[in-house]
Amino acid sequence: MKTIQFREAVCEAMSEEMRRDESIFLMGEEVAEYNGAYKASKGMLDEFGAKRVIDTPIAELGFAGIAVGSTMTGNRPIVEFMTFNFSLVGIDQIINNAAKIRQMSGGQFKCPIVFRGPTASAGQLGATHSQAFESWFANTPGLKVVVPSNPYDAKGLLKAAIRDDDPVIFMESEQMYGDKGEVPEGEYTIPLGVADIKREGKDVTIVSFGKIIKEAYKAADELEKEGISCEIIDLRTVRPMDHDAILKSVKKTNRLVILEEAWPFGNVSTEITYQVQAQAFDYLDAPIVKINTADTPAPYSPVLLEEWLPNSNDVVKAVKKVLYK
Repeated sequence: MKTIQFREAVCEAMSEEMRRDESIFLMGEEVAEYNGAYKASKGMLDEFGAKRVIDTPIAELGFAGIAVGSTMTGNRPIVEFMTFNFSLVGIDQIINNAAKIRQMSGGQFKCPIVFRGPTASAGQLGATHSQAFESWFANTPGLKVVVPSNPYDAKGLLKAAIRDDDPVIFMESEQMYGDKGEVPEGEYTIPLGVADIKREGKDVTIVSFGKIIKEAYKAADELEKEGISCEIIDLRTVRPMDHDAILKSVKKTNRLVILEEAWPFGNVSTEITYQVQAQAFDYLDAPIVKINTADTPAPYSPVLLEEWLPNSNDVVKAVKKVLYK
């Protein structure tokens, strides 16, 4: 094992796959000459050249469309958005073309493409740069949605996403690019659609994904001091969702808290809540509690932002609520 940063794990995954398959290329704003806005493509221009690592204009609709079209001629593009907030400019290409090519062509065309970049808040960036769109894309048939929380998962999942024959939305975080973690020296992939139990427990199940899961770890450490044992599940892939892993855990702990960095209405937590009450209602000893951001655009003020964003204290309170403590 070696210890590397999240950004290095992303870079390694892309580079290894591009060495393996010449049909893969990377395109996006500042991915080449600048080595990536977050240095996640550092050194790739030097290795692969300007035909396979392509700087684009600030025109998400245009380069997303070029990339989608290129899949129909045998290519496997990776498209980097500087943030998924900017993907809204190109969302027509993602929703109306990438997600539907296979179905609308009667299976004649695949669309092996990865759209990747950061999601959700990253500090004081204001309301239009602090949005979590996982549930938006997961609501679309034809798309797979991946949200890793650490370097090991990021590398293994990104390699699997690049090899997938369907479009994959791969969502990262500006606040995780510097995170360090152990990654194997050799080749490995992580299958999409498989959740991971990050912490075994018996009293309550906590489900989360992405960078906000760190707050669940902090809460679990605090609760352990009080004799409360938390089982933490990292979804890793939002769609397809590993319902079996969640249900198995809930049937063991009989209580569920869901932590998600998204607005409260119609999100991933809502879907999990429905599935659990539909398939494991008799196992629940308390109502499910979901923790989300406040139902407002993200504030710029650091004081308000702290109140807006879920934290470990919110998780502690939710766990005690479902335990009737």
